[in-house]
Amino acid sequence: MSARDDAVDGTHPARWWHRLDDGRLQCDLCPRDCRLHEGQRGLCFVRARGTGERGDAMVLTTYGRSSGFCIDPIEKKPLNHFHPGSAVFSFGTAGCNLACKFCQNWDISKSREMDRLMDAASPEGIARAAQDSGCTSVAFTYNDPVIFAEYAMDAADACHALGVQTVAVTAGYMHAEPRRAFYAKMDAANVDLKGFTESFYFQQTGAHLAPVLDTLQYIVQDTDCWLEITTLLIPGQNDGDAELDAMTRWIADHLGPAVPLHFTAFHPDYRMTDVPPTPRATLQRARRIALDNGLRHVYTGNVHDREGGTTSCSGCGAALIERDWHAVTRYELDAAGACPHCGTALAGRFGTAAGGFGRRRIPLRMAMR
Repeated sequence: MSARDDAVDGTHPARWWHRLDDGRLQCDLCPRDCRLHEGQRGLCFVRARGTGERGDAMVLTTYGRSSGFCIDPIEKKPLNHFHPGSAVFSFGTAGCNLACKFCQNWDISKSREMDRLMDAASPEGIARAAQDSGCTSVAFTYNDPVIFAEYAMDAADACHALGVQTVAVTAGYMHAEPRRAFYAKMDAANVDLKGFTESFYFQQTGAHLAPVLDTLQYIVQDTDCWLEITTLLIPGQNDGDAELDAMTRWIADHLGPAVPLHFTAFHPDYRMTDVPPTPRATLQRARRIALDNGLRHVYTGNVHDREGGTTSCSGCGAALIERDWHAVTRYELDAAGACPHCGTALAGRFGTAAGGFGRRRIPLRMAMR
């Protein structure tokens, strides 16, 4: 059976697993360490132990298939310091290795029926489609690319061969060995830092905080991947002053003041329909705490807030990039990506001018062999 045949029938060989003494196979991709008998799937639902002749190996069941494609503004990922105004080709698969009660993409990440809905999408087809669409980058998003790491990494290689960059939108919940392989292929990442207490992580996501903090530090200290962080603020859950103070102090101390942080508004969904939407004032309060703790670039999202969408110079305070929702309305960086007023370099990845894609989204349905 060829590698392409494997992709079609859902038995693509998976990496990062080992056999236990009792005959089970343990997945070593993320800290869940799922231990599987023949035919069983991990919590993510897409990494499985095979059956029959494949029963002694782990497989990735969603390789080569996508839950859909869309051309987005890069600011929607959200990334504000990675080629502002550019178009990004977004795609994902199905499943997730977290169990967030507040999931905002639950129809994709929690789906158990995606096999009937998926478009065919080879790594090479994704790269060609992104290039043909005029996209600067491809984003592995909608569900967490950690669980389809082999597929995302192959797609990243195909993208780089055509000069297209790659973005991971992820919760960062993975072990050290696959983390090294995965982020070696990524040009940028937005990592979802769900909260800053172990109790919140365990009770609301079924995961743990420490591996995510390890991922954040690894990206900043050991890779060339550009990092931005997003925290979805949920009323009464992770939006208290003490938690926000501790989180933003940790970011400043361990990652550095230049890492952009996005506070975004929650809306009632999935298993948290009884919690009200996040008020804009909560996001603005969180932003003030972060700025007071030394972070230079703090943004608000899912609300209309011109000030919370503006990128300012950390040297002289001049407004360098202004946004209206996801559209760049002002761009004042010089060719070196620095402030034209005082010469201070802006942290990030910038071209000579902002892209003009704007705030539109272009959903696509296609087969990309």
